[in-house]
Amino acid sequence: MAVISLGGSVVSTSLKVAGDKFDEAIIKYIKKKHNIMIGERTAEDLKINIGCVYPKIQDMEMDIRGRDLITGLPKTVTIHSSEMLEALIETAMMIVDAVHSVLERTPPELAADISDKGIYMTGGGCLLDGLDKLLQEKTGINVMIAQDAVSCVALGTGKALDNLDTLDMRKRK
Repeated sequence: MAVISLGGSVVSTSLKVAGDKFDEAIIKYIKKKHNIMIGERTAEDLKINIGCVYPKIQDMEMDIRGRDLITGLPKTVTIHSSEMLEALIETAMMIVDAVHSVLERTPPELAADISDKGIYMTGGGCLLDGLDKLLQEKTGINVMIAQDAVSCVALGTGKALDNLDTLDMRKRK
């Protein structure tokens, strides 16, 4: 997570909260709430299809299969998006807290620009339904999801590597 200006990265923090942490939270929740063990693929499907970190207007549902921890036999249960909110909110709030931390350490002039222009989210995790709304509500800053959010960081890094000489000259000035 970083605040970046024309001069380069100004404030950043490392945050090990990604899709895997959300998947782990779903697996743990389903085990505790429904007494069923599910795998990573099922957790990922739940996250993509009905996962959310902000209340949905209409509750969605999805049937999943897992292993009943009492009988050891396969079992099907219906999971609702409201349950996914309950399972994922704690992990999402770790992201919100990290954003707060970075903003608190951002120089005042740059913080004013961010307040005016907004926050852009990138990466696959930002596609989790409602993460942008949650972040906007908690920071009071407009939050937008970057176009091609999954690939844009890699594409931007590639362009930066193609222009290392230009970037190096800017630093020397």
